[in-house]
Amino acid sequence: MADLDEARRAKDELKTALAGRPGVTAIGIAPDADGYGVLVRVQDDAVRTRGADVPRTVRGVNVHVRRSGPITAQD
Repeated sequence: MADLDEARRAKDELKTALAGRPGVTAIGIAPDADGYGVLVRVQDDAVRTRGADVPRTVRGVNVHVRRSGPITAQD
């Protein structure tokens, strides 16, 4: 079970590891079955299929990969 502080540390570590990776659109924290996990949003299913590039856990915190499509800023 990961508490919120553990999930935050794992997110920060994963954010550094995935910086600049094509197709990764966002990294955040989300509720998990037993506390909190890290959620990695990717642009399309092709990137999701390459989920092997994203670890399943970071410091014992679960990592989930989900498709979100492109993310753009709004005015």
